[in-house]
Amino acid sequence: MKLGGGGADDHGARAGGHRFAHGRGGRRVPSGAVPFRPDEMRGAGAGGAIDYRLARRHLIAEYRRGRLARHEVCDAHPELLRAGREVGEEASVDCPICEEAKLRLVSYVFGPRLPAFGRCITKRGELQAFNRRAGDFTCYVVEVCPECGWNHLARTWALGRGTASRRAAP
Repeated sequence: MKLGGGGADDHGARAGGHRFAHGRGGRRVPSGAVPFRPDEMRGAGAGGAIDYRLARRHLIAEYRRGRLARHEVCDAHPELLRAGREVGEEASVDCPICEEAKLRLVSYVFGPRLPAFGRCITKRGELQAFNRRAGDFTCYVVEVCPECGWNHLARTWALGRGTASRRAAP
């Protein structure tokens, strides 16, 4: 894409001191801007995962430097603590805060026709069932320490086969 240099024949145009380029459909967009639509991103719809390890490391480092108090990082909701004890999958790592207990991983799914607070996944087969269902679902995996209450979002990913109209499209 060529940016306008001021000439009438340029692909871009200059208006009010700003450079413009032609985006999709001939729309003029500032040359520094990118028209953002999630479905236009490479890999959209491929069910990619988001991992929150960097945010986790930063939070732990801030706690260890004394910039965060223990009650600020060990603030798990009682229902999350219960889910961690009762249905959570034991992780292979110790709690980074109390270092006394193994972390527990709790998975929740959110999407159409589910309660606003999501659905806690108790069996691995439930995730596979959601992945086969029509609709857009998102799975959130939260790590929680049943001893001190540390909790952090570990990762998210998309589930489901999308909406019926998307499936029918070629």
